Amino acid sequence: MFNRRDFLSACAAGSISSVTGIAAAQAPAVGASESTRPKLTHGVMSGEVTNGSAVIWARTDRPSRMIVEYATTESFTNAKRIVGPTTLPEDDFTAKTVLEGLPAGQTIFYRVLFKNLSTPSAVSIPAIGRLIAPSHEKSNIRFAWGGDTAGQGYGIDLDRGGMRIFESIRQTQPHFFVNSGDLIYADNPIPAEMKLDDGSVWKNIVTRETSKVAESLDEFRGRYRYNLMDQNVLKFNSEVPQIVQWDDHETRNNWYPGQEIDDPRYKVRSLDLLAARGKRAFLDYTPTRRHPDEAERIYRAIHRGPLLDLFLLDQRTYRGPNSPNRQNTLNEESAFMGPEQVQWLARSLNASKATWKVIASDMPIGLIVPDGPKNFEALANGDNGPPAGRELEFAWLFKTLKDQGVRNVVWLTADVHYAAAHHYDPSRASFTDFHPFWEFVGGPLNAGGFGPGALDMTFGPEVKFATAKPGAKQNRFPSSESQFFGLVDIDGKSEELTVDLRNIDGKSVYRVTLPPEKS
Repeated sequence: MFNRRDFLSACAAGSISSVTGIAAAQAPAVGASESTRPKLTHGVMSGEVTNGSAVIWARTDRPSRMIVEYATTESFTNAKRIVGPTTLPEDDFTAKTVLEGLPAGQTIFYRVLFKNLSTPSAVSIPAIGRLIAPSHEKSNIRFAWGGDTAGQGYGIDLDRGGMRIFESIRQTQPHFFVNSGDLIYADNPIPAEMKLDDGSVWKNIVTRETSKVAESLDEFRGRYRYNLMDQNVLKFNSEVPQIVQWDDHETRNNWYPGQEIDDPRYKVRSLDLLAARGKRAFLDYTPTRRHPDEAERIYRAIHRGPLLDLFLLDQRTYRGPNSPNRQNTLNEESAFMGPEQVQWLARSLNASKATWKVIASDMPIGLIVPDGPKNFEALANGDNGPPAGRELEFAWLFKTLKDQGVRNVVWLTADVHYAAAHHYDPSRASFTDFHPFWEFVGGPLNAGGFGPGALDMTFGPEVKFATAKPGAKQNRFPSSESQFFGLVDIDGKSEELTVDLRNIDGKSVYRVTLPPEKS
């Protein structure tokens, strides 16, 4: 940990990474002055590590050429070198390079450097990261998940150790991390101070971009840059590959396509314009892979070997308006994921040969998430009856999976700012044509704690565990009682899947082991 004075001095010097503990290899002298040498401004991160490939992300401070070197040894013996793309102001000097042909099951060490386009002899000091490539064999897999970062005004408080839950996750040494959305809170300004119930004061690092709701592209990008000022996040990023999806706060709370904004804080009234800027910033600042057919597509599958296929959903881009959610037919008004995505998910799950099919959903299934007094933000409509509205998509999906004999499907989500374990069973449900399944909720990671939420019984959920109790105070500040992440272990021999919900200190609060079912 470093104190507030050290942090502010480093920021003023433009060298955040030098005080965060990120490993860096000294670049050789190249006869260029320090003023012409590019700098890596926000560390490095990897993502979407799948069979044989990975995405490497970094940002510099000027027009440069990205170069990535990687090897299976920390000394970089026999390293391979990839010349990547250029960085320009249009991309906020961010860049991504895809590594291909990675050896299965091996730890890969990589280092990123930038070459100045104006002065080619000027090369940055590299930053180093590492990742583990998936194995082709049945071997142990560990990954973590969570969501909801820097919400409700809770940003980086250095006196409290910053966003320290990321350090707790890093210490579990997961092979990768699934971020289930709300990576930023573009609609929540971050004040310098907030008074807490216990009389203490939460003191935030603040920036120009976090002082108001995000409207311009730079303001959206500035929210991602803000999170990357935290030393825990930077160290985490360099060691834990990420797989990311988005939800609402990457743009604005509870948004849907076509919405007009009626909020005096906003000069931009078109939600579609805000969402376009929000998605551009999301794609610029995350290690996501560009889809070959749809450049901005977020839903996708990640294959991690014979034991795990991971399916990431997008329940924001293709939804209809938030409404009372009582439509009787599937149409544009009742859409949640949309027909193409739902059909893709059913096909992909049926085609999967992996033992476990884990679905990362940016919103929960049975929890009722209202949007005002009459409308609903998630898919549950609160009537406990037969499927209607957005529930129709899921009824079709669940029945299709049962008809196809697809087993071992587990759902992971965040969004509601507390941790929980839900079991869905047709014996408790209004709609009964599906196999029982589990849904686990993680988060928040550095945001206000809420909950618990009420359940809709259409698909027969039962609360097996919840960190928030009825009557709990809402918007609790980040502490061991309000911040949680999930850890998943798949045993390479028994193929059992264990879910472990942990708090900000890394302490387990709930654990369950699921044996694989045979089709």
